[in-house]
Amino acid sequence: MTTDHRHHRLARMDRLSHLLDNQFRIPGTGFRFGLDGLLGLLPGAGDLAAAALSAYVIIEARRAGVRVPALMRMGVNVGADLVIGSVPLLGDAVDFFWKANRANLRLAQKDIEAQERKIR
Repeated sequence: MTTDHRHHRLARMDRLSHLLDNQFRIPGTGFRFGLDGLLGLLPGAGDLAAAALSAYVIIEARRAGVRVPALMRMGVNVGADLVIGSVPLLGDAVDFFWKANRANLRLAQKDIEAQERKIR
């Protein structure tokens, strides 16, 4: 896979993780939240839908060439987000404050950068 293809996939992951974690801002504050938090308000199905979208970020990371150890850490983040997010009230608060998808994007970026440095 070329560097351009990898960066295209990373850009796609960035857009989706932004939508899931940071798309909306409460006016007058710096607080941002995304669809993950909103979907988490729907009992059961909302958390599953958010996890499915988060899984797509991992799929894109794999397609971009992110290595297995980083993919596994990303999976743990999504799994923890799903499990904790399914706890009534506490899970809803966590969904608004913990940005698992942005963390996964950073993991993917670091792994790809490390691979590119090794090639150079």
